Amino acid sequence: MQPGESWALVGSKDLGVRLRAQTQCGHPGASSTSGLVAYLDGEPVGWCAVAPRSDHARLLRNNRVPWLGRNEDKLDGSVWAVTCFVTRAGFRRRGISSALARAAVDHARERGARALEAYPMLIQPGQDVTWGELHVGKRSSFEAAGFSEVSRPTPRRAVMRIDFQRCG
Repeated sequence: MQPGESWALVGSKDLGVRLRAQTQCGHPGASSTSGLVAYLDGEPVGWCAVAPRSDHARLLRNNRVPWLGRNEDKLDGSVWAVTCFVTRAGFRRRGISSALARAAVDHARERGARALEAYPMLIQPGQDVTWGELHVGKRSSFEAAGFSEVSRPTPRRAVMRIDFQRCG
């Protein structure tokens, strides 16, 4: 997504083209640093954005990620972020996002990330969720992938992180 764009304005056909380009989908052996595609029986069913935090311009502007009490450089390219999930209709509530969160950990680590962050929405049992709110993922998916909460900027948002061990 470009700054100022919304999914509704872009349209599903153009979004599909962009997702394929971003993940290099359809290019066997290609390596992408910006997203992962989940397949079920050879069919693409989900996607997540995972890249160096500094690549996510929307994330860094307007203090979308709280920096209070954090002394690290916002533009540190060794800290990666998982910022968005998309699961195709008909495949939701099957653990696709959780599988993608686990895969994002391996993906970032294998590409030299020092840490990986996520910014999930916190949902209480029985709480209404508006369409699109969970595109950032659920806390439970990240906890299962090994992330820990590092801050709670609002009652409904957490900053979660996994730091990778470095040898040498």
